[in-house]
Amino acid sequence: MKRIFALLMFGMIIAGSTAQNSERFEVDQYNAASRTPEPFSFSVTTLTPEDLKWSMHYSGGYGERVEGPFGYDGVSQQFAVKGYLGNRFTVYANAGLGIPRNGNITSAQQAEIIRDFVGGKKPKGLRLGAGLGVSNDFSNAKSLMSRVTASYEAPHMKATGNALLEHTFLKDRDAIDVIINLGFQYCLIGNLYGGFEAVGQDLEGFWDKEEAEGGAKLLLGPSLNMSPQKSKLSFSLCGGPVIKATTNQQTNPYAIRELPTQSGFIVMGSVIYNLSGI
Repeated sequence: MKRIFALLMFGMIIAGSTAQNSERFEVDQYNAASRTPEPFSFSVTTLTPEDLKWSMHYSGGYGERVEGPFGYDGVSQQFAVKGYLGNRFTVYANAGLGIPRNGNITSAQQAEIIRDFVGGKKPKGLRLGAGLGVSNDFSNAKSLMSRVTASYEAPHMKATGNALLEHTFLKDRDAIDVIINLGFQYCLIGNLYGGFEAVGQDLEGFWDKEEAEGGAKLLLGPSLNMSPQKSKLSFSLCGGPVIKATTNQQTNPYAIRELPTQSGFIVMGSVIYNLSGI
């Protein structure tokens, strides 16, 4: 599995580098960067009036030695729509499909509206936002979410951070679930960016020994994003080891989570299609 991940990373680097020549490399890198509606695999970034307005996202994940709808020994699927509503509002909605080994397909849905309160009129510079959302997990449990977003973009780099708080309206679930996402990418060549992403999931497990999703989990791994010029498609890839930082006997495999309930290794890849014109 790790060899496959390394080959995928290498292939994206070669594809990006061979697709660029010295003349194209002189193109304004900042304008190229702004053509990617979502450069990161695990974070959610806000849109600005200068971005392409609407996009469709498909992502798939593969896990080894892990369990749960988003990280079992098999493949998970997720479809999403992201758009700019005007007045610094971004909407993001997704539906996930879990296909366990027993063949019983389950689904989950999630929708959020986020508004930038600092920046947000142009992609360049610092943006700080906050939003609310609702979700319906794989067991039909309803949740209310609040997300805080931060991002910084410059001509050759992108950085992002999310803090997601979730309350599920179901007995025996946590009062508040805490998820943190971080990401950084730097221009490697042309429209190919590389860096890292970090995820801290169910971090309340560090202080709550009765955390309902099996304890805190952590991921830190390499991240790539490629947005070919004059194309409506862009591609992202991220993966790495999942570490179970705290242990709890209680688990909930039906919650909407980016990381699996157990330690292992996962790879997440996504394809984004811009619905707006190029």
